[in-house]
Amino acid sequence: MDVERGGSGEPDKRVNSWRAAFALAYQSLGVVYGDLSTSPLYVYKSAFSGGDIEHSETNDEIYGVLSFVFWTLTLIPLFKYVFVVLRADDNGEGGTFALYSLICRRAGIGFVPGARPADCEDAVAAAAAASCAANAPNGSASAASRVRTMLEKHQVLQRLLLIFALLGTCMVIGDGVLTPAVSVFSAVSGLELSMEKEQHKYVEVPVACVILVGLFALQHYGTHRVGFLFAPIVVAWLLCISGIGAYNIIHWNPRVYRALSPYYMYNFLKKTRRGGWMSLGGILLCITGSEAMYADLGHFSQSSIKLAFTSVVYPALILAYMGQAAYLSQHHAIESSYRIGFYVSVPEQIRWPVLAIAILAAVVGSQAVITGTFSIIKQCSALSCFPRVKIVHTSSKVHGQIYIPEINWILMILCLAVTIGFRDTKRLGNASGLAVITVMLVTTCLMSLVIVLCWHRSIFFALCFLLFFGAIEAFYFSASLIKFLEGAWVPIALSFIFMTIMYTWHYGTLKKYEFDVQNRVSIGWLLNLGPSLGIVRVRGIGLIHTELVSGIPAIFSHFVTNLPAFHQVLVFLCVKSIPVPHVQPEERFVVGRIGPKDYRIYRVIVMYGYRDVQKDDLEFEKDLVSSIAEFVRSGGPDHDNLEEIEEPCGKMPVVGTPVRLFEEDCELNEPPGPSDQKEIKSPIIFPKRKRVRFLLPKSPQLDIAAREELQELTEAREAGMAFILGHSYMRAKSGSSFIKRIAINFGYEFLRRNSRGPAYAATIPHASTLEVGMVYLV
Repeated sequence: MDVERGGSGEPDKRVNSWRAAFALAYQSLGVVYGDLSTSPLYVYKSAFSGGDIEHSETNDEIYGVLSFVFWTLTLIPLFKYVFVVLRADDNGEGGTFALYSLICRRAGIGFVPGARPADCEDAVAAAAAASCAANAPNGSASAASRVRTMLEKHQVLQRLLLIFALLGTCMVIGDGVLTPAVSVFSAVSGLELSMEKEQHKYVEVPVACVILVGLFALQHYGTHRVGFLFAPIVVAWLLCISGIGAYNIIHWNPRVYRALSPYYMYNFLKKTRRGGWMSLGGILLCITGSEAMYADLGHFSQSSIKLAFTSVVYPALILAYMGQAAYLSQHHAIESSYRIGFYVSVPEQIRWPVLAIAILAAVVGSQAVITGTFSIIKQCSALSCFPRVKIVHTSSKVHGQIYIPEINWILMILCLAVTIGFRDTKRLGNASGLAVITVMLVTTCLMSLVIVLCWHRSIFFALCFLLFFGAIEAFYFSASLIKFLEGAWVPIALSFIFMTIMYTWHYGTLKKYEFDVQNRVSIGWLLNLGPSLGIVRVRGIGLIHTELVSGIPAIFSHFVTNLPAFHQVLVFLCVKSIPVPHVQPEERFVVGRIGPKDYRIYRVIVMYGYRDVQKDDLEFEKDLVSSIAEFVRSGGPDHDNLEEIEEPCGKMPVVGTPVRLFEEDCELNEPPGPSDQKEIKSPIIFPKRKRVRFLLPKSPQLDIAAREELQELTEAREAGMAFILGHSYMRAKSGSSFIKRIAINFGYEFLRRNSRGPAYAATIPHASTLEVGMVYLV
């Protein structure tokens, strides 16, 4: 019977996996491919609008553009992303920063404070790297070793790698500004065929602005509210453009397929020369949105994204572009580039329904880009490369759907500014094209390092990948850059602004971390104070937030010097965002003891991935205390020597299944009693307290000392918990360079004052929080 069940179960599993892949592929059409599917709205118009090329009777120009579009779509999205880049996932996640974090972990480098491989999170990655290296050919392993050694030795290369990753990230943010503008404006431009030229220009911009304001105003509701409509809209749009394309091919020019030959690209450049090269800035818009295939990998599977693109999106786009070329090849009496576009090839009977679907599809495509911008800013903020911002999770069921109010309104203002300022597809397309191709160039360069370091392929293979795809993208990049004065300056200016903000914040955070490391107090100083720490110990748990994973922060000595009293249980809490997408709950807490057991001092390192959702304060407190209780129950070792614990993860255990807690709510009419040593009350207000007890295991292995320690931890938890947060002010040392003084005294301090506090501190009751000010001279 079991054999029969096993034999019949395998086909069922395969059927279910295929069903899941098809379901995810259908959903990905609305989330991943909204931007890419709307590119036929503006590609031909952008290519011909600059006056670089003209539509002639010979059709050499239109056939050349079609040939370029076909081969660009085939080589970049299909060959590069579907066949190669999608395989380079960071534990299921994709995007520019996922590639960067993957390289940093494999190479043992990184400029993110406290997120280096020695700081707890990279044991699994190191073991995986060693396993891959052992299974890789000797030549490939030695090549990876040489590249890793070179990156480790030269900090200049590490900084260049970080700047390169930040450049790609800034261009993604710039794309979040430009893509909604060009998509919505191009969709609304269909109105030009229904009214006079002098009239429609006064209608297009207001209509586009109203749609954009509505789009950004609805962001706080979350994608899941209207997400069920996304896939049907994109499917309807793809069916619409492919059907119109097939009709135009059959009706106007069935032999247009000949233009797919690479010969027409050569003939196009030979005839048009410099003008043809400059028009490539408009042609490359056909791959706008391709990066979303990789950036949104965490929400879908590789198979679903590949299935959707190869079976639906790619054929529909090719038919759409061929249909437009077939129509234009038989219509030469067109008012220059003004009426060369998508809508001119749409039959007049269905033009208004197509216009409505196009606007909806443009909104869907813009929504995907905006959501992707929120996601990448969250990743950067988690890795100390962007000022802390308010992050709202709009869905409790769908992971990764977030809303960032500050960024949303900044994007809306910038998007409206470029729409009103440019007022035409030409300059909007030039700006968007440069942002798109820069992100792809960054991905290609980072991918070549992944091929060597992570896949352990030969350097020759990585160079072939870099030279082939890099040469294609550099060709397009040069054509976009030449349009600097015609709109391409916008993404460069936006990237410069965001790069300055990100690097200033990162530099200040790094200097602050280095100051903490250099000025930390030795554990010997703490042990010499004795079990009472030379001060009065009052009831309760004191949590001291620190960025250090070893040693005692200077903020603690500053505190006890001015206020000689502290709680009976002392916890040095270090919350780290590490360069992995997710940390399993059972691996989140790393607990250790500072000094002998009777000191009741613990160190807890809490690790989050850059896509993890941090819990609220009540859940966090329960998990924290439970993890310490489990550490005590399992008999955690003492650290009663006078030496620093320099590598805590080698000596501090990861707490798996914590001791369970039961809570009993009770109203207390009187405040907690005074300490046994001195009449000093804890600085916590107790309007309502929760009595917490541990469910201790009935095991003879739990000795009397462990039971007493757990009992004291329980009593301290009942008394309450206080959070001690450092409030630092940074100043550059005297004698520092002018640039450093500007960056620290003005740039970083301005960003710090206008950014959010730590995410976990946002929900802490004010009555339980104590801030300790300190000036950092860096």
